[in-house]
Amino acid sequence: MRHLGYCEAIERHYADVWSPPEKRLSFKKGPIRDLQEGFCVLSIAKSSATQAFCTNCMSSPEDREALELHLLTRRRDGAQAETELLELLTAVAHYHRTGKRLGPGHTVNFGRPWLPGSACTHGLISLPYLDGPALEWMETPRVRFLWLVPITDAELELKKRDGVEALETMFEIAAFDYLDPQRRSVV
Repeated sequence: MRHLGYCEAIERHYADVWSPPEKRLSFKKGPIRDLQEGFCVLSIAKSSATQAFCTNCMSSPEDREALELHLLTRRRDGAQAETELLELLTAVAHYHRTGKRLGPGHTVNFGRPWLPGSACTHGLISLPYLDGPALEWMETPRVRFLWLVPITDAELELKKRDGVEALETMFEIAAFDYLDPQRRSVV
């Protein structure tokens, strides 16, 4: 399958689960040549209140375990967040392609706050709990779609010490607002 047809299939999957993208964003700085042909970040209205920023073609049709990621924000944060999240997801995709292959339970260092003023400087690659298997798996071609959840340094330390399940349990207990860049740590 050509990369562009592959990218179109990924975009259709997001559209089937949520809605068609409002924008296709491309970051023009840095070593973007290392990314797959057709790579971009899609901005999608997940709901009237939630905006999704999604990788498209972070994976390749040749990958043994193809993976795409999404981040969620409040729609009102979308315009301000757009450039920040485009750069962040492009950097994560670059790391995935040229560094360590990412998967469920892995964390990535953002190297800066998720959004300005946020204490969340890392991301946890998690199952897409809000959307379930309908989003998580695209069968043809086989691609897995996971949620990149911004986390704090203290949450990262809990995950390292006690595991992903312990951190996710703390998220549930605290009923944390995953859309709030100013949220307090659950630890």
